[in-house]
Amino acid sequence: MGARNSGIVDIDGLAVYYETEGSGQPLVLLHGGLSDNSSWAPQFAGLSPHRRVIAPERRAHGHTPDPGGPITYQAMAKETVGFLRFMDLGPADLVGWSDGGMVAFLVAVSDPHLVRTITMVGASVSSGGYVARAMDDLTELPADDDEMAMFEAMYAAASPDGPAHFPEVWDKVRTLWSEEFDWWDDVATVSTPTLVVVGDDDLISVASADELARRLPAGQLAVIPGASHVAPLEKPDLFNQLVLDFTAHPVVETMMPVRRKASS
Repeated sequence: MGARNSGIVDIDGLAVYYETEGSGQPLVLLHGGLSDNSSWAPQFAGLSPHRRVIAPERRAHGHTPDPGGPITYQAMAKETVGFLRFMDLGPADLVGWSDGGMVAFLVAVSDPHLVRTITMVGASVSSGGYVARAMDDLTELPADDDEMAMFEAMYAAASPDGPAHFPEVWDKVRTLWSEEFDWWDDVATVSTPTLVVVGDDDLISVASADELARRLPAGQLAVIPGASHVAPLEKPDLFNQLVLDFTAHPVVETMMPVRRKASS
């Protein structure tokens, strides 16, 4: 394991910041909404001794500036595709947390040759996958609410656009989170081995995570006990081991299949 390095690459005119550590087969970490690479500290520490870990920060997050215009999952997926191509990382193992999981899924839909596996943690393919009212309660908060202080401080510490730009970014992100989306029609087309991870008290319901894992052609499900939407921080050792085990052996070979035996 070497020291963590950072860099900036130009993706369609956007200065995308990234960090990397370790060596070997690439494992790409895609952070959640309103977050940045600082949230991946336990994953850099736990995964980089085994893999080459690369973590880009998306538009208007962390050290990557806001290019203007709305923030959409499609724009972030296109940006991520550009990053994977520029860095010559494909096919890579994508680990996407929350919004990052949605982005990883869309990358697999549009450019499956760039993706070896997907780990989606606390992510859904439909706005119907959220626990009732969970997102409404969050998106109704003003930028200066006490519950937003952590995100505001994280933004202020890294953003090249300055702390005063945070309210504008929050308006864009909560608009994104308030919009309905439904990608269920794309699920059957994603043959990439996919691990769906959810905390047992997540923003995403366990029922919707189970449905996603079952409907994916090569889906698997992991429910982390005693965990919420920030399972990678709450149970880092367990989460990291799940990622390492899954990416090392993405093809399912069980001794007593029931559902998979019927589907095959």
